[in-house]
Amino acid sequence: MRNGTPEINLSVKVTLPLLVSGLAAFPAHADVYTDAAERWLTNEFTESTLSHEQQMDELAWFSQAAAPYRGMTIRVVSERIDTHVYEANVLARAFRDITGINVIHEVTGEDDLVKKIRAQMDTGLNIYDGYINDTDFIGTHFRYGKTVALSDYIQAEGAEVTLPTLDLDDFIGLDFGTGPDGKLYQLPDQQFANLYWYRHDWFSRPDLQRQFETQYGYPLGVPQNWAAYEDIAEFFSHRVQRIDGQRIWGHMDYGRTDPSLGWRVSDAWLSLAGAGDTGLPNGYPVDEWGIRMDGCHPVGASVARGGALNSPAAVYAITKYVEWLEQFAPPQAFELTFTSSGEWIAQGQVAQQVFWYTAFMPALTAPTSRVTGQDGRPLWRVAPSPRGAYWQEGMKSGYQDAGGWTFLKNTPADRLAAAWLYAQFTVSKTVSLQKLLVNLTPIRLSDIESEQFGEQAPYLGGLVEFYRSNARNIWTPTGVNVPDYAALSGYWWQHLSQVLRHQASPEEAMTALARDIDITLEELGNDPDLSCAPQLNPPRPEADWLQVPGAPKPRLTQQPTPVTLPYREAIEQW
Repeated sequence: MRNGTPEINLSVKVTLPLLVSGLAAFPAHADVYTDAAERWLTNEFTESTLSHEQQMDELAWFSQAAAPYRGMTIRVVSERIDTHVYEANVLARAFRDITGINVIHEVTGEDDLVKKIRAQMDTGLNIYDGYINDTDFIGTHFRYGKTVALSDYIQAEGAEVTLPTLDLDDFIGLDFGTGPDGKLYQLPDQQFANLYWYRHDWFSRPDLQRQFETQYGYPLGVPQNWAAYEDIAEFFSHRVQRIDGQRIWGHMDYGRTDPSLGWRVSDAWLSLAGAGDTGLPNGYPVDEWGIRMDGCHPVGASVARGGALNSPAAVYAITKYVEWLEQFAPPQAFELTFTSSGEWIAQGQVAQQVFWYTAFMPALTAPTSRVTGQDGRPLWRVAPSPRGAYWQEGMKSGYQDAGGWTFLKNTPADRLAAAWLYAQFTVSKTVSLQKLLVNLTPIRLSDIESEQFGEQAPYLGGLVEFYRSNARNIWTPTGVNVPDYAALSGYWWQHLSQVLRHQASPEEAMTALARDIDITLEELGNDPDLSCAPQLNPPRPEADWLQVPGAPKPRLTQQPTPVTLPYREAIEQW
């Protein structure tokens, strides 16, 4: 598919005659699949919380359950991160060898993935048989009625193809893919968090510690608020400037005009600044998108309608985002995207990043990384991200990406069953621990608590400690407040790019963004088939809303005092 045009469906039709002739290509007896299972357990899936015998039993179930679909070719798609590349290159082949079902697992950009799933929802055409779709879409999936409720499926028509050892209670991100109706729409496949990242070795140098405290009057440590983060960024970028002869920077981010520019802010920036209300997994009644809710109904994003998207806290957030990028980040940052910036800090020129996606942690632990010591241990650490001036206790502490297997109702029953089998295989206990150790995006509590994952703690700079704490529940994805993620997410990067190009001020851009989201919410509210549809508040003077407790919050007249903590004290907050 290109630009939302469902041309991929044509290629699916072309392959259908091949599926029939392909049935004879797979031997009927089970020995071939048993041998394949043994090979994969010996050569790839060597780490598991299951015993070898239990793994073999699980794989035998997959082989038997797949028998009616043997010879079929299914198509699934996911975003471009290491975890999904591993699934496409390794797990899809293993599944084919063990079950006889061929999987074309496509990996693409997140924006393209959004267009693909939206195209299938809009056209009714079966473009893909399964999607690994961010749970940021949960507000869309439970409202539109076009997504398979997995909790219903596994009890009814999907019962015979549901893994007996799936163990839903073992998944850590199940709530993120569950709607207000209590139904599960998305089965967790991977999770990664946005955490503060810094060069622990530089922060630990006595000469830099003395220099920092002399100049700023407090210890160099893990910043607890944006005021301290800004001081540290200024210190490394403009006062230290070089370490071991190399130009270094006190801040890293990205700013290319690209859809991922929008995620940078909609994912966590406003929540870290404190633009919304307290509450988990998302602020209520105003969330990190600045959208006010009334029950399950979105009622406005602009301050005039009770939202916070153009509130003083939101303007403050965007102002800091732009200032830090311009003043403290390397010049290349303006031309980087989510993907290209993710591995940049592995080059060893950055002192800290206010929040960094742990999906790129494999790049930091690779042999080519310049931020790993000779003993293989990291020169860096991750810790809770510093918070903005408007942040309050009880708010979410950051964003966590949670990709979940998602299926649409217009998928033919046999193709849905085959794709559901593959989805379960990619998260089964037979393979999930190995997938975690390779890609570091955990989904199962049993894997997180395993001895094997614990042994990696000295090499992962705090990641193990994060996922073994309650913090994994406080870093959360976008919630049910966003009624149509595909329709609304594109506005963010378009308006933010104007600020970065000095075509609009932060206040002008956020006011325009809030206006566009309000207009779309109003349009969605006219859809009679939409559950919990938006019902916009009538506009009122902004001053009225700014006097009401909670978000939108009035402008602060005084900024917080900078605060830092030693690393161990900082991560105790997890």
